Amino acid sequence: MTVIALSPGEPNVFEGDAPDRLCRRPTRAELHAYLSPTPARGRALVYAGGGYLQLMHDKEGVEVAQWLNTLGLDAYVLVHRLPGQDGQPFDIALQDGLLALDHLAMLPPLPLLHVGLSSGGHLAGVMACQRESLGAVIAYAPLNANHRSHKFPPAKPDFPPPEKQAFYDAWPIGIATEPHGLPRCPVFLAYALHDPIVPIQHALNLLVAAQQQKLDVEAHVFPRAEHGFALRGLDGTQDQWPALAEQWLTDKLK
Repeated sequence: MTVIALSPGEPNVFEGDAPDRLCRRPTRAELHAYLSPTPARGRALVYAGGGYLQLMHDKEGVEVAQWLNTLGLDAYVLVHRLPGQDGQPFDIALQDGLLALDHLAMLPPLPLLHVGLSSGGHLAGVMACQRESLGAVIAYAPLNANHRSHKFPPAKPDFPPPEKQAFYDAWPIGIATEPHGLPRCPVFLAYALHDPIVPIQHALNLLVAAQQQKLDVEAHVFPRAEHGFALRGLDGTQDQWPALAEQWLTDKLK
């Protein structure tokens, strides 16, 4: 693994021990590069979740990158700064994502994918609305129903800090009537039907937009999955999701 600094600042510090390290206070944008042991057929930007309040670096970042390595992909885990933390602007995660794209653009060309879980899936959706890419793999992500005009449940309070709510308001992925939010690439979704933290409405809203706007979206909904299943919580029908995502990725990389 190689750490690539994308912005000024002290190196990031992680709490806890592997495989459960967290980054609660990112100090700079970094890419943690995990390269495929075989000649890479593509590269992926990986975004860990944590509600834009912390980053689940190992569970939703490193482990996903290592899985992608087994599929012949170079994977780069983005450690991004957090909205409103230490005076950061509402769109700092997007700004750090764009720094990552700038860095990867200097490398020999390969097809690019975005892969994100939970709030990292929202950021993957945001990044899929930027420059052209091959596709986005998104799991149990708060894509759009945290927007103040599209909330589910409707009485859900605003998220603190205000910058976090502002980021959700600026980028509701899959709401066609909003100024941002339609991915510019195919999307693969994996959701838990009874997830109380990220309701299925986030996926349904994107599917409605996909039907209306003729987007390429494949969605899988698992009835017994819990929020945060990642690559660990596979004791239900969601054990199929990595194989389904692999087949989708293989089709897109052909």
